[in-house]
Amino acid sequence: MNRSILLLFSFFLLLNCGDKKRYYNDLTPFQKEINDFFKDASISPLKAKDLKDFKGLDFFAFDSTYVVIAKLIKTPNEKPFKMKTTTDRLPEHIKHGVVSFELFGISYNLNIYRNLENIDEQGYRDYLFLPFLDDTNGNESYGGGRYINLDIPEGNSLVIDFNSAYNPYCVYDEKYSCPIVPRENYLPIEIKAGVKNFNKK
Repeated sequence: MNRSILLLFSFFLLLNCGDKKRYYNDLTPFQKEINDFFKDASISPLKAKDLKDFKGLDFFAFDSTYVVIAKLIKTPNEKPFKMKTTTDRLPEHIKHGVVSFELFGISYNLNIYRNLENIDEQGYRDYLFLPFLDDTNGNESYGGGRYINLDIPEGNSLVIDFNSAYNPYCVYDEKYSCPIVPRENYLPIEIKAGVKNFNKK
């Protein structure tokens, strides 16, 4: 997947985490950006029959509660591994570290990864991949989990905006090869933020 395309999904909103402002009627910049991407027939992951009448993706209402400041605990001694995908492709990844954060007063941890196959490509050198599962999967969101794109921070903290969580491309077309979210990245909570499930025609 082209890095410039990935960047469309990783547009972070610089908002105060204590601000409970929600967007109900208007789309956020991230939502507008990803909708424009999906409407562009030259790059959209949608099938032609779905693109024909596509008006926009379904989103959870923006909630700044899901913009968290996480501590990054690096794990420098990890060994590369082949990450399973929805096809026979096995891209090589490495665990970069663990991100630790709080939601609704409870602490959670997620593993965060780097894709070693495109690490030398322009724009990918600082790319981090955060896949996760949560209790909305299979109901309001895609059953296989969602992804967030991040960049390696200069220090040991980073902002994770779950409002920028997006679906794997294989949700829209099974021809795509999508990493399967590792089971250890399951959050036992409903993450009501980001892109919802997609109803195919």
